[in-house]
Amino acid sequence: MISDVRRQLEHQLPYGASYEQMLEKVRHEGAYASRERADEAVRLVLAGLGRQLAGVERVDLAACLPLEAARVLTAQIPSLHPLTGWAFVRDLAARSGASQATTRWDASSVLATVAAHAGPNLIPRILHELPAGWALLFGHAELTPAA
Repeated sequence: MISDVRRQLEHQLPYGASYEQMLEKVRHEGAYASRERADEAVRLVLAGLGRQLAGVERVDLAACLPLEAARVLTAQIPSLHPLTGWAFVRDLAARSGASQATTRWDASSVLATVAAHAGPNLIPRILHELPAGWALLFGHAELTPAA
């Protein structure tokens, strides 16, 4: 029966196919040994990003992400005072108990994948809303205005 096949597929894929593809991309970008490790990084970084990003950019980013990733992002209450990119990494490291170097790697691996999902028009808007230091985490150059 079709319902039996559907149950088997649901058992094989605990997440939606698009989230599985996202995890595979993060696993590849971050050179993680397993999809489970990539999932940990995605959840940590997206929850942290959800605490930093508000407004239309948050809504637009959630719409670009797979449902499971969007839920992690939007389950967080945005801070009134977003952190700089470096403070974001330090905060995630403190929350996870990992080193700052490992956390920086996790953040870059996940946010580069998020940038690919978001596309070239949304990322500059997001970077405009966040304090300094985020561009490199998203895999973009940090541009400063000329004096």
